Amino acid sequence: MRLFDKIKKAMDAELLIPEERPSRNNGKTRLAVPCTWPGGVESVRSGHFGRCDCFTLVDIEGGNVKDVQVLPNPPHTQGECLAPVNLLRVYGANAIVVNGIGMRPLTGFREAGIEVYLGTGPSVSDVILEFLLEALTPVSAEQACGGH
Repeated sequence: MRLFDKIKKAMDAELLIPEERPSRNNGKTRLAVPCTWPGGVESVRSGHFGRCDCFTLVDIEGGNVKDVQVLPNPPHTQGECLAPVNLLRVYGANAIVVNGIGMRPLTGFREAGIEVYLGTGPSVSDVILEFLLEALTPVSAEQACGGH
């Protein structure tokens, strides 16, 4: 099912009522989703953000997807967990959805002003829908993975 169809279905079921939801970042979010190449809303989400092929950046404003951009992820080397953090900061991301994350990059994202959410959707479009429905929870320090 395409993203538009998923959102329409949610709206038809009265699950998505934007005017009743608090706005994030003045209603504007640049959401980063780690994914497999070639990226985009129909891509498979990557389970490890630091080693993902690329990030799909989704600009959301007022509960609507405004733009989608794909950003290749630099190669991940041992001890370079902050490289994706710095890349996403430079490209203006203010939220990321991960499957898991180590404490060092979690701290880096927080220091960069990028909110980290835990998501379960298998595709980028599923993650976007979860974000729009506010079905994601911020990652706590207790949820950070060890050994990264």
